[in-house]
Amino acid sequence: MALQLSVAVRNARLDATETQIGTSPVMLLRTGAPPADCATANSGTVCATLNLPSDWMASASGGTKAKSGTWQDVAADAAGTIGHYRIYDSTVTTCHEQGTVTITGGGGDLTLDNNVVAINQAITITGYTLTDANA
Repeated sequence: MALQLSVAVRNARLDATETQIGTSPVMLLRTGAPPADCATANSGTVCATLNLPSDWMASASGGTKAKSGTWQDVAADAAGTIGHYRIYDSTVTTCHEQGTVTITGGGGDLTLDNNVVAINQAITITGYTLTDANA
């Protein structure tokens, strides 16, 4: 039998993720594929830097946790095709999460209104939801 967790345990794990990363995390949107894991050095060019809201995730419900508030960079740092993201604590020293980026409906871990950006272009995150495993 496969390991199964209650919805309450899954929600608690998801809420703990937001607590560990902390308030006011920073998300970097980068070109190319993500590195092998969060401990691996950065790759790609930083196209956008987003200072996420202090309460950046809604409370977990049903084993999922969605973004809260507006996630936007009003002026992209560099031009390029965004392929992955990394979320850091407020000091931008520790990568706590990374994943793929696609346009809305493209199946990425995070979706944007447009992943091909020009310098100073506004970038808006349209979709981001964490789902805990072991349902």
